[in-house]
Amino acid sequence: MTLPVLSRLQSLALIVVSSLAVAACAPMHTTQSGAVNVQRAQYMSPLVSAQQLDQEAQRQYAATLNQAKAQKRLDTNPQQLKRIQAISQRLIQQVGVFRPDARNWNWEIHLIDSNEANAWCMPGGKMAVYSGLIKQLNPTDDELAAVIGHEMAHALREHSREQVSQAVASSLGLSVLAAITGSQQTADLGAKLNEVMFRLPNSRGHEQEADRIGVELAARAGYNPRAAVTLWQKMGRLNQGAQPPEFLSTHPSSSSRIADLDKIATQMMPLYESANR
Repeated sequence: MTLPVLSRLQSLALIVVSSLAVAACAPMHTTQSGAVNVQRAQYMSPLVSAQQLDQEAQRQYAATLNQAKAQKRLDTNPQQLKRIQAISQRLIQQVGVFRPDARNWNWEIHLIDSNEANAWCMPGGKMAVYSGLIKQLNPTDDELAAVIGHEMAHALREHSREQVSQAVASSLGLSVLAAITGSQQTADLGAKLNEVMFRLPNSRGHEQEADRIGVELAARAGYNPRAAVTLWQKMGRLNQGAQPPEFLSTHPSSSSRIADLDKIATQMMPLYESANR
């Protein structure tokens, strides 16, 4: 059966989008594999440099801290601040296993007073922990190390840069697609293709990589890697089937995540035991 002209143009346009999205990004490895053996090739756009992203992260981080300070929500609990700083420093000492240059990053961590149970790390090592995470979960130091290590792993792997690169590549492709067909429906279809190709698989992959690297960082720093499992179990009880906070939100299921964390934690136990001899 002969396809209608628009349908054939749509098919061609989708091929163009796919080709541009891939061609516009070059494969690279941001980190060494470590004992957890993270080896996935990442695709980065030459239009998005690490330096550019780090500068933007610094700008946004400063704005976030200034806003929290103005609202009297920045570092209001000296004891909690000292605790997360001490944990992060031990983790930072281990980053060279995955990328030696990260030892020289200007790492920074602050406590933001918020009911939200959350934490994050921007490109270049700019971190924040929300007080709600500590108040709601009452985490041990080992569990806090799992959270902070997970967020540090996102920065080490440059997941933000990877996502931005893919967004840039897909927007170039969608521009060509719209020019070919002039159809918003086709552009929407192309956006869905982009989501399937990049965002869903990569976001799940990013979370798994951050889990695994975070567990190894914690183990090497002398924190019990099994705490990543108990942390997730606490989070599940806290949410009672609701969506977890952003830093733990993107994953196929809690059961598969716990199974993977348990497996990796078992493998990392010798590193933990060696660190505590």
